[in-house]
Amino acid sequence: MRKTWHAALPLALILGGTLGLAACGSDPAPAPQAEEAPVVMKAGQWGLTRKTTGYNTPTVTPAEYQEALKQIDEEKLCIAIDKDGLPDANAIAGKEGTECSYKDKMARKGRLIATMSCKSGAGTSEIAVEGNYTADTLTLGTTMTRTEGGKPVLRTTHDLTGTREGDCPAAP
Repeated sequence: MRKTWHAALPLALILGGTLGLAACGSDPAPAPQAEEAPVVMKAGQWGLTRKTTGYNTPTVTPAEYQEALKQIDEEKLCIAIDKDGLPDANAIAGKEGTECSYKDKMARKGRLIATMSCKSGAGTSEIAVEGNYTADTLTLGTTMTRTEGGKPVLRTTHDLTGTREGDCPAAP
């Protein structure tokens, strides 16, 4: 009888330990996290305000610099949003360039960081853009460097703010 008891004891300990371990590892799996909805700007009629915060040329005078800092441009325009959820590059560039396109871009969770390339007079302009946006607002900082013949001739910085005002007016 003793031999049977001693032989059964290790088996009971092994099975009991295994069952005990199984119970420890049987916590329920954590619930999957809900993904945040992406922040996407809406196309439509926007009111934009562009305030000059910096102006530099090789020959700028202090008076010209101070005068440039007084510039605040306001415009209303219809802004299209591309397949990547980015606003039309020409709208962001304003008077800083034409035929603009994004060279690189990152738009995520309401944050935009991009570089645009544009034609500008007899040269080109490169515009760095960084800031925040929602479906109906934007607050961006821009830095534009215009080059002609491979030499920088103008650098400006602007604060660009905007609010979506509704759908674009119907074409006549």
